[in-house]
Formats: sequence, structure tokens, C-alpha cells
Amino acid sequence: MKFKKIGFLFATSALALALAACGGEETAEDTLNDGKLVIGVTAGLHEEITEIAADIAAENGLEVDIRVFSDYVLPNTALVEGDLDINNFQTQPFLDTFNTDRGEELVSVGNTILNPMGIYSSKYASMEEVPDGATFALPNDATNGGRALVVLADAGYITLKEGVSINASIFDVVDNPHNYEFIELEAAQLPTQLAEVDFAAINTNFALEAGLNPKNDSIILESSDSPYVNKLVVRPGEEDSEDLKKFIEAYQTDEVRNYIIETYEGAVIPGF
Repeated sequence: MKFKKIGFLFATSALALALAACGGEETAEDTLNDGKLVIGVTAGLHEEITEIAADIAAENGLEVDIRVFSDYVLPNTALVEGDLDINNFQTQPFLDTFNTDRGEELVSVGNTILNPMGIYSSKYASMEEVPDGATFALPNDATNGGRALVVLADAGYITLKEGVSINASIFDVVDNPHNYEFIELEAAQLPTQLAEVDFAAINTNFALEAGLNPKNDSIILESSDSPYVNKLVVRPGEEDSEDLKKFIEAYQTDEVRNYIIETYEGAVIPGF
């Protein structure tokens, strides 16, 4: 094995405290050009694909430590705090929302994959079977919640206020002819709660982890021209690090592209 993977399911500032206690004077330039890179990913497909890229990077002299997170907030806060050098889990709209809400300036440096959001049901085989008044569960974070509503609106089942697009919330639904009841939940909880609602919008990484294939199992699948290509993200001012460039080159290879195509069979699309 050419890389080290570290479970990181809960937030901790221990590493930052340890570094501070050492009294080191390393700069960002030093730490991002020393042949080692710490990357944060969400569990599932981002973790799996990053492992392939890490193997390739190791062949070119770059040691990659992978830290696995269970939610969509900690990988960014850990990056801001310096516990990570880069992360791989989010779309540009999600990053923009995080930066605006937290007053940060994290920047994207490369495309990874498109995970088309799917809408699933354990009770109905198609949207035509979903009854009026059905319960629809969607992610409770602003970016993915808006994305879910756009998928439902693009399919013609609801109408959103003009101009809101990916920033939509349930309060922007101006026409709900089927009288769906909207239930907002943590994105990671949606697969386990699918049986408790009539249908739900689930992000691809959580769907695959639950044994759901977006291409085969969804009753609505997001269009392939979605703006939600995932990004590699770093702190501002570190975009030109040699270690980062090596990792981006390793990720955006034909080997990784072919792995994505062959492994996920259309459920995940290379974004580079």
C-alpha cells in the first residue's frame, strides 16, 4: 500500500494543538512542498477514487494521507484550521455557500467527478405511482436542498420562484400541484430514512454506500449538464503548490477516469 488512510469521523483539533505545541515555524509553502499531502474526503466513492489517485501520486514520489469524514461540514473546517492540505467532496455551489456563510475564501483547483443526484423510493417504482400528498425528504443544507428542489422542478413536479435556481429553499416553491410534504434531513441520514417517507433526494455518495445505483434505482435522475461537478479545494494562496499540482495530475489521469467509468457504470461521471 502506497498511502496511509486515517479514519476521521469526528472533529478534533488535536493535530492543530500538537503542531502549535511543537512551536514549529513551517509556512504553508514549506508544508505543501515537502512530498506529503493530507487530503480530506467523505466516505464512499470519494474515498475509493482518491485511493486510486493516491497510488498514482505515490509512484511520482508524493505521499498522500487520506482522512475520511462522515459529513459535509468538517472537511472544510478542518481545511481552514490547517488539519488538511486539500479536500475532495464538494461542488462549487456548496463551496460558495460555505465561504459566504463562514467568511472564508477556500478555492477550487480542479475538477473530479459529477455525482448526479437521484430521487428514490422504496415504495413506488416510478413518479407516476407517487400519490398526491406524498412525503418528500431532501437534504437540509442549503446547497443540496436547493439542488434537490431543482431536480424535482426540472422534472415538472413542482415550480420554483423565478430566478432562485440552485439557491432554492422549500419556501421558494410557488406551485406544488401534488401537495407534497417536504421533510428536511441531514444528507447522510436520507438513505436510512427512505423507508419512512414516500420518496427522497439522495446524494450519490450516500446512495452508493446504501446499495442504491443512481442510474438503475432512481425514479428521477439529475441531468448530465448539471453544474454540480465536484472540486478539489485548498486554502487561498496555496493553489500553486508543487504537491497539489502532483496530486491533481495524478487524479486527472486516464487510469482514474477508466476506474470511474468501469466501477460505477454511469452512476458517477468523470468531470475532467
